[in-house]
Amino acid sequence: METNEMKKYHIEKNTVQETLIIPLYGRKVCSDRFPNLFKDPEAERICNMLDYDFAQKGKRMESGAGLFGALEVAQRQYDIACEVKDYIKSHPNAAVVNLGCGLDDTFRKCDNGICKGYNIDMPDVIKVRNELIPEKDREKNIGCDLNDERWMNEIDGSEGAIFYATGVFYYFKKEDVKTLFCKLAARFPGAVVVFDTCNQRGAKMMTKTWLKEAGISDVKAFFSLEDHAELKNWSSDFKNVSAKSYMRGYRDIYKYVSFFHKLMIRFCDSIVKMVIVKIEFR
Repeated sequence: METNEMKKYHIEKNTVQETLIIPLYGRKVCSDRFPNLFKDPEAERICNMLDYDFAQKGKRMESGAGLFGALEVAQRQYDIACEVKDYIKSHPNAAVVNLGCGLDDTFRKCDNGICKGYNIDMPDVIKVRNELIPEKDREKNIGCDLNDERWMNEIDGSEGAIFYATGVFYYFKKEDVKTLFCKLAARFPGAVVVFDTCNQRGAKMMTKTWLKEAGISDVKAFFSLEDHAELKNWSSDFKNVSAKSYMRGYRDIYKYVSFFHKLMIRFCDSIVKMVIVKIEFR
């Protein structure tokens, strides 16, 4: 008797690829725990397709700090989606480009039916993505190192472009982030890049707590910003640089969470400066 068992895709522990699981599982947890704020059946579907033992991460996310980490990643996707939706209101045929996409489906959450989606990541990640989240109409998965600008040749930005990254640039050196942004600004005038960041204290804490808590020991956080205003000096092609709070800038979830999580939100805003940064190109 034949059976149609769902193929499971193996994720190795303690690898860079394992960082893909953190935001994905965080969104699933928040969908379960905060259904009025986050509803993400796609995250649950993808988690069910992975050959990975989520039990340990599930226990960790039951703690106050662990659950707050899940809140961070779910709210971050919400924030970025707000920026994407806002941009395509005025640029409906724009390129919507996910930098270091992993298993993120923000484009599909924002799709207006005519914009173009591009998902960029390392070839081994895209191989997994092609199986779990295969391309749909107007969507293209591109396997390429973000530091290799050849991927930019694939982007049709003739009617506008918004580039976004979630939890990606922490693992880049600052000079590489600067080079990338300057190349984007030169090649895609009128475009926007949106990403999350924190200050150096926050980056160090991420390495010692969040990544360690996730069981990942060989990944370091490099990129941080003490003040987003420093980006204005990176290129004369930058028209405007702005920033908003992660947890309160797009939708204030303060009143919906526990007292401990309220304290954590205040800590992230005032001490580690967790923000969503937007750079608008000339």
